[in-house]
Amino acid sequence: MSSITTITPKTNPFDINWKEIWESKDLFYFLTWRDIKIRYKQTILGVLWIILQPLISMVIFTIVFGNFAKIPSDNIPYPIFVFIGLLFWQFFSSILNSSANSLVSNESIIKKVYFPRIMAPISSTFAHLIDMIPTIIILFGLLIYYKVSLTIESLIFLPLLLMLVLFFALGIGMFLAPLNAKFRDIRYILPFFIQLGMYATPVIYPSSLFGGSMRYIRIFNPIAEAIEVTRMSFFTVRTMDWPILILSIVITFLTFLIGFYFFRKQESNFIDIL
Repeated sequence: MSSITTITPKTNPFDINWKEIWESKDLFYFLTWRDIKIRYKQTILGVLWIILQPLISMVIFTIVFGNFAKIPSDNIPYPIFVFIGLLFWQFFSSILNSSANSLVSNESIIKKVYFPRIMAPISSTFAHLIDMIPTIIILFGLLIYYKVSLTIESLIFLPLLLMLVLFFALGIGMFLAPLNAKFRDIRYILPFFIQLGMYATPVIYPSSLFGGSMRYIRIFNPIAEAIEVTRMSFFTVRTMDWPILILSIVITFLTFLIGFYFFRKQESNFIDIL
């Protein structure tokens, strides 16, 4: 005699069925690996794009902004200065873009198979974590080339700040994913705002260039704070601004909670809007 399983939406968005998520770990692995393969399928250079993209951007920005525009870099070699900014910004933008499009890109699976929907944006995030490995190796190669002494503090801060950016990007992505499923304009508007956001973040310039006003912008832009703290930890260009860092962590935590809450509240409508 066959049994019928009835799936009902949770009334509490924070009521997570961890057993259900654990039982879907194979699907999680499949979604993550599929995202990686699709990204580099039928490309001539394949995974080399992970290395070439930040390197080419670093060279162009160094020539244009470092040599020609003479933008200051707080006495940090400009190639490393801009590479740190690019590392964090590309990590943020790739996670945000993938998580915001996660429902649309998994539309066929969502309509046919039940699984915890939260796995869609999270699996796309894990794919970009793997992409970060060669980029971090390049960063350490640059630090060795410029004879920068690595400290325990800098080695601890780097992964923690990457996690800060990850949760901030994922929080925004989870908030945008249901909206993107309903209003497909978002997938075209988002890259434009991501591009604008880079120039509002100290990727190619130091926050000290704009004086004390930039200090307050960094509170609401955790990527900016992650970049600045990483530069400080490697080069000790100025003392750590702990109140700003703590406030950035709080903003990140709140952003993630809001995104998670909105995603789970809209979960029962996904089939209808996709």
